[in-house]
Amino acid sequence: MKINEVFYSIQGEGKWTGRPNIFIRTTGCNLRCKYCDTKYAYDDGKEMSITEIIKQISQYPCKYICITGGEPLSQNDILDLINALSKNKYHICIETNGSIDIRNISKCKSLLISLDVKCPSSEMHKKNYLQNISLLKKDDQLKFIIKDRKDYEYAKKILREYEPVCTVFFQPVWGIDPRNLAEWIIQDSLDVKLGLQLHKIIWGNRRGV
Repeated sequence: MKINEVFYSIQGEGKWTGRPNIFIRTTGCNLRCKYCDTKYAYDDGKEMSITEIIKQISQYPCKYICITGGEPLSQNDILDLINALSKNKYHICIETNGSIDIRNISKCKSLLISLDVKCPSSEMHKKNYLQNISLLKKDDQLKFIIKDRKDYEYAKKILREYEPVCTVFFQPVWGIDPRNLAEWIIQDSLDVKLGLQLHKIIWGNRRGV
C-alpha cells in the first residue's frame, strides 16, 4: 500500500471534530478538484505493508484512526488495512471522494464512512457516484464542499433526491467567508450541520496537522 504520510493531530472535520486522531494518508487520487488542498498526495509516498503501518501508529496514544487521501479506495488492499485496524481495536473513519462504489466497505462493522459529494465548483461533480448515498448508514456522514450559491443549490437538490439517513455537513471551501453559507442554511431551515475546518483554524493551511 502506498502511504503519503502518517501523523497524529486533531480531527478538524465531521462528527469527530476536536477529537485527537491518527491520520493515515494514502497516495493517489482519481479526481483533480479545483480547490484540492492535498495535491502533494497525488503521487508522493512510499510503499508500506500493513504490519509496518500498524507498528508506526502504535507509537501514538490514540485509538481513533482517520484513513484519508488522496483517495483510499484506490488502494487494492484497503479492506485488509481496515480489518487489521479493527482487530487492533481502533475506531476507524475513512474519507472517500464519492466517485468510487463504497459497497464493499459499507459492510464493514465499526467503520464510519465520510462520503464527499463533489459540487460544481470542484469541476469534478460529473464523477459523483450518487448511488453511494443509499449505502450510507445512520452513523456515517455526508459532506458537501461549497464555494458559492450554485454549489449550495446543487447540494440541496441532491439532498431532496436521495434523502440521506446520516448526518450531513455543508463545509465552505477554505478561504471563503462562511457567513453566507450559514445564513442560507438558516433561511432554508436545512437539517444539516455547518462544518468548519478546525485544524486549519488552529494551525493554518499546512500539511501534517
